[in-house]
Amino acid sequence: MTKVELRPGESQHSLLKRFRKKVSRSRILSTVKKKRYYVSESEQRRIARRKAERRERKRRQKEEEKYGY
Repeated sequence: MTKVELRPGESQHSLLKRFRKKVSRSRILSTVKKKRYYVSESEQRRIARRKAERRERKRRQKEEEKYGY
C-alpha cells in the first residue's frame, strides 16, 4: 500500500505529485494492467520473445550508428 502524508507547509498539489511519483515507481498500475486479463504461459513466452527481439534490433541499430557499418 502506497502512503503519503502531508508535510508541514506542503500544498495539496505537491502532495498529489509525490503520490503519483510513488505509485509509478512502485509499478502498481502496470501490475494491475498486466493482471487485468488472463494470459497463457505460451502467450507470455511469445510476448517476451518479441520484446527481446525488439531490444536486440534496437541495440544493433545503435551499434551500427556508433561504428558506422
